[in-house]
Amino acid sequence: MDSKVSTTLSPSQNPPKNHKDDRNLLDHLEAYLAKPGGVDNLLQISGYVTKIILASSLVPQTLPLTWKLKSFESSIGMSRKALKIGKFIKPINAFRNSRLESKEDIILSVIASGGDSLHLFIEQFIWLAKSGLIDDKHLRNLQKMSAWAELIGYIASISLTLRKWIAISKEDEQRMKKLSIFQDFSGLLMSIADIRDGKGRLSDPLFLASAGLFSALITTHKIWTSC
Repeated sequence: MDSKVSTTLSPSQNPPKNHKDDRNLLDHLEAYLAKPGGVDNLLQISGYVTKIILASSLVPQTLPLTWKLKSFESSIGMSRKALKIGKFIKPINAFRNSRLESKEDIILSVIASGGDSLHLFIEQFIWLAKSGLIDDKHLRNLQKMSAWAELIGYIASISLTLRKWIAISKEDEQRMKKLSIFQDFSGLLMSIADIRDGKGRLSDPLFLASAGLFSALITTHKIWTSC
């Protein structure tokens, strides 16, 4: 029979406490909202939940509440586009600060960062067109260009993450890479739907809204655990 070993440490042996462990829920929530993308993430969740309600016909289309939900979802979309101003710089800096050794990883990273950056850059003009500040005659073309840039970025990002996932041995890191792959795949499906103007089996509104919510919840987990 194994003897029990005392795990009590003397004061001098006690490991230093992480200040994050001492925070209550409100402190953690404040840190979450202060993180880049925290507010956008909450708007994202609200938008996709609203889309799910509308797509699932939980509320009859004839009720005034339906129009209010549609207006609410539209305003969330505009708010999120406004929050993307200047964010096209982030993927560029992420690539500049990355430490990649193989030629294949560098190429994939250039494509992933470039696609994401171009998508975010075009989104600024889409917001300006939808807000009425600039002529919206090119809005559809801008949306197509943004969706294509996003799709290309997602394909490269998934390929790059898969390569990293195979090389990782730690279980926690593998789990986070899997979540990133699932998240990028959800975004890829939504980009395809945008390119095809909502046509095709993969463009079902309820399916896309559910995929979007799944992606948003993964983002929530990433931001929350990093606070």
